[in-house]
Amino acid sequence: GDHRDLHSFPTRRSSDLFNRALKNLTGTTQVSAAWLSLVSTQDVIGIKVVSWPGAVSGTRPALVAALVQGLLAAGIPPRHIIIWDKRESDLRTAGFFDLAQRLGVRAAGGEESGYDPNTFYDSPLIGNLLWGDFEFGSRGDTIGRKSFITKLLTQETTKTINVTPLLNNNLVGVSGNLYSLAMGAVDNSFRFESAPERLARAVPEIYALPQLGDRVVLNVTDALLCQYEGSERSLLHYSTVLNELRLSRDPVALDVLSLQELEKQRQAAHAAIFKPNLDLYSNATLLELGVSDPEKIQVETLR
Repeated sequence: GDHRDLHSFPTRRSSDLFNRALKNLTGTTQVSAAWLSLVSTQDVIGIKVVSWPGAVSGTRPALVAALVQGLLAAGIPPRHIIIWDKRESDLRTAGFFDLAQRLGVRAAGGEESGYDPNTFYDSPLIGNLLWGDFEFGSRGDTIGRKSFITKLLTQETTKTINVTPLLNNNLVGVSGNLYSLAMGAVDNSFRFESAPERLARAVPEIYALPQLGDRVVLNVTDALLCQYEGSERSLLHYSTVLNELRLSRDPVALDVLSLQELEKQRQAAHAAIFKPNLDLYSNATLLELGVSDPEKIQVETLR
C-alpha cells in the first residue's frame, strides 16, 4: 500500500482524538486546563518520541503536532518545548526537525546535547564504549560501568511527555514507555541490548532514576497503527490500523496493554507466536513505577 495513507492521518483527527482523551484523563472540560493540570508555563517540556523506525512505524509527527499545538494554546512558550530522541539523525529522517521548525519549537538529540558527568546509572556489566559515549577513549578499571544521562533531562527540561508507538520489540515485547525513555536517555546502553534479562533489570532501574521517571507527567501510546512484527524495520504488511490513542500517567500499564494488543494481532494474523520476557514489567512494579497485572488495570474507552 501507499505509505502516505498509513501515516498521514489528518492532524485534525489526531488532535480531536487526543484532546478528548486528555480532558477525560485529567477530569477537565478545557484542553488548556487539562495541560495546565500537568505542566506550568514555567516548565521546559521534553516530548520524548521514538524516531528510529521512521515516521510510519515510529511515533507519528501528526500526533506530536497535536500535542505541541495544545501546549502552545495553553500558554507554554515555544522555546519551552523540546521534541527529542536519542539521535538527531533519526529525528531528522522521521520529520521532527521540520515539524519543530514549522511550529516554532525546538528539536534535539540526547546524544548531541551531551551527557551529564554527575548523573548516571552504575552497573557492574562493563560496556564496550562507542563513539558518542561520555567515557569513550578514557582509561581505568571502572570505565564502562556507568551509563550517563543526557543533559536534556538533567539541565534543560523539567517535565517529560513520553509518546511511543505500538511497535513490537524482540527483546522486551514492545518499544514502549519504559524501554524507549530509559534507553533513549543514557549512553553506554548497548551493553544491555544483547539480552532480555539484562534489559529486564536495567530498564526499570534507569527509568526509576529521579531525573527520568519522576518528571514524566503523561504517557501516550500512539496506537493508530499497530506493527506486530519487524521491530526496528517498518513492515507494513505486519501492521494493523487500530486508530486508537492511549493515555495514562502509568507507563507500565500502557506497556502491558500494548503487549496484550500485539499478541492479539499476531494471533489474528496467524503470525509466529512470540513470548517476550515479562520480567521487565514485573520488576517495574516492584520499583513502584506502575501496575503490571492486567487484572488490576482500569481502562476507560471513549468512542
